[in-house]
Amino acid sequence: MRGGSAEAGRYRDYRVRARAARCDARGAAAAAVGAARSWGLPGTGVPAGAGVPPAAHPPVGQLPLAGSRLCLYEDGTELTESYFRALPPQTELVLLGPGESWRGCAGDIERLLAAFCSQQGAVVEAARRLLTDERAPHRQKLLADLIHNLSENILAEDKEDDKKWFEGLESRFKNKSSYMRHSCESRMRGYMREVSGFISNVHPAARDAYRGIIDLMADKLKSVKYNGCYFDRREEEEAARLCTAEGWFSCQGPFDRDDCPCKHSINPYSNRESRILFSTWNLDHIIEKKRAVVPELAEAVKTRDGREVNWEYFYQLLFTLDNLKLVHIACHKKTNHNLSCDKTRIYRKRKQTHEIS
Repeated sequence: MRGGSAEAGRYRDYRVRARAARCDARGAAAAAVGAARSWGLPGTGVPAGAGVPPAAHPPVGQLPLAGSRLCLYEDGTELTESYFRALPPQTELVLLGPGESWRGCAGDIERLLAAFCSQQGAVVEAARRLLTDERAPHRQKLLADLIHNLSENILAEDKEDDKKWFEGLESRFKNKSSYMRHSCESRMRGYMREVSGFISNVHPAARDAYRGIIDLMADKLKSVKYNGCYFDRREEEEAARLCTAEGWFSCQGPFDRDDCPCKHSINPYSNRESRILFSTWNLDHIIEKKRAVVPELAEAVKTRDGREVNWEYFYQLLFTLDNLKLVHIACHKKTNHNLSCDKTRIYRKRKQTHEIS
């Protein structure tokens, strides 16, 4: 049996008893229900406070005052005497004092999260000690992940403040943001190479025009520094980056959803392993680059028939957040998206001239 929670204000008063009394509920039923009668447990048929002096206050580790209740640890369901007697063996209970509440396992999770923030070093050290003797693979992974997630140096930016983060990188990178910008720029350069490499599939008569559009796109990309701001947490304009000021990235979900069902998130600025794992996240083209955008551009150049191709529209589809979503690898659907370019935006609208009579 456990004592009331920190939510109720006196959890620590009964915590020792709680841990020592994780007993068989059936075996303890008679004694517990007998005690519950003096606590005024609903369903016991005894008024609150019977046999307990109104002004009494139990010492630390003892039972609370009249008006206390028993509830299930897992979800906070309050017990009646009949419910209590029907509980299976090894059911874990929480003893609540007057005015206390218990929300189930969520309470433990909240306390654990609070400990992460207030006692991070102590939590990491405790997890490392547990991991040393742990043999169960699942528990090993949970402890290892916990240590990994807490062993981070998010606020450090410069190389001298977090040398381990820069292991394996070129010496030219002196701070984290410069590398993250480079990482995003590299992806954009890769997209540009794919567009350029498609020229062999373009009709020979249209290749010069296709090259001209490639040059315009390349100049545009250079002018915005290959959109490296998407991964740069120091970017002042919040709308121009995909992360928070601390460097947290959230998965935007598959191409056919508005959000991530798994709530994936990562901070590649936190430690070396997260930086490496972030490379598996994708900037996914909603309207697919290879299946739709680039072939449509080639076709537009071929069949332009005197019309001007709206290359800026294709640029937006290929290189900007108008058509890019940052997704965790598990949310990256590689099936055919079955989406196509907007036919009304492929060519620039011709300016109409009006004759004056």
